[in-house]
Parts: sequence; C-alpha cells; structure tokens
Amino acid sequence: MPVVHRFDPPERFVAGTVGEPGQRTFFLQAREGTRLVSVSLEKQQVQALAERIDELLDELMRAAGDDVLIPAIAPRDLADAQPLEQPIEEEFRAGTMTLSWDGTDERVVIEVFPFTEAAVVSPEQLQEDLEDLLEPEPEEIFLVRISAASARSFVERALSVIGAGRPDCPFCGEPVDPDGHLCVRANGFRRRDP
Repeated sequence: MPVVHRFDPPERFVAGTVGEPGQRTFFLQAREGTRLVSVSLEKQQVQALAERIDELLDELMRAAGDDVLIPAIAPRDLADAQPLEQPIEEEFRAGTMTLSWDGTDERVVIEVFPFTEAAVVSPEQLQEDLEDLLEPEPEEIFLVRISAASARSFVERALSVIGAGRPDCPFCGEPVDPDGHLCVRANGFRRRDP
C-alpha cells in the first residue's frame, strides 16, 4: 500500500525553484498546517502541468456554462509570489502525473507518482508482452485537490516561475547563459545579447 501525501485542499500549493537560472531545481510544494511536502520535477513537467490545468479549466468553462464557477483568470487575492517554504526536503522525484476534475466537489485533482526506471520503455520492450510493461504499484503518491480558483493561481505562478529562467536566443530559441551561448544560427559565434 503506497504512502499517500494527500492535501484536500492544501493551504498552499505552488511550483517554485531553488538555484540560479540554468542550474535551477523545480519543485511542487504543498502545505497544510505544519505538514509540508516537496516533490522535485523537471521544468518541462511544470510547464506541461500548468498548460494542462489551464486547458482543463477552459474546457470546463465552455462545457459547464453557469453550472460551475470557473474563473477565467487567477483571482488577485490568491496570488502567491512568496519563495518556497523551508526546509525543502524532497519526498521523491516526479515521474508520471495525472490530472482530473472531480465534479462532485468541484476540485482539480493532481496526482504525482515517483519516477521509476520501470516507466522508461525501450523500443525493444515495446515488442514484449504488455503485462511485462505494467508499472509496479508506487511506493508514494502526492495527491492534491484544489478549487478552480486556486488552480488558476497555480498556473499563473508556475508560468511566472518558468519565465524567470534564462532568456531565449531570438535567433535559435535556445537558452542564453549569462556569458552567452554558441548560436547555431550564427555559425558557431558566441551570442551574448538575448
């Protein structure tokens, strides 16, 4: 039976980072009272989660009409620009994530499962029996249930955190380090200005 880190709802649920741009570690963090859980993940996972939450809420707005109150933008009173809470102790590294809507409680449900080597499938393994590819039951689950308004606020902060990294090169789209980068569109010359 897995350990479930359940927050229904959390007092605070945010995406944040530790470290300098280019060397940042991304976290999802939830707090309820004195209980604090931090799960590390990749920047692309934060971006995908934020985009999917936004899409889910937009779909619900169109489908539900006036039956469910879904804010179109993040409410100002839920804005959260504070840093991650200390101490940041990683429970696990995120692998698979699921996202759903619980219509009975009108909550966005986010489940994060630990990264496992069993989740990585090689082309050779794809030809094997599907039963062999089933992932074992996870040891831990990070489960967060939040209102639509809190979900919009999470999205706004997550996109802000992602955008606070290194600027993209206007020519090749790759991130530009403080000392520049070798731009493939500049024939290998070092570009310094974003």
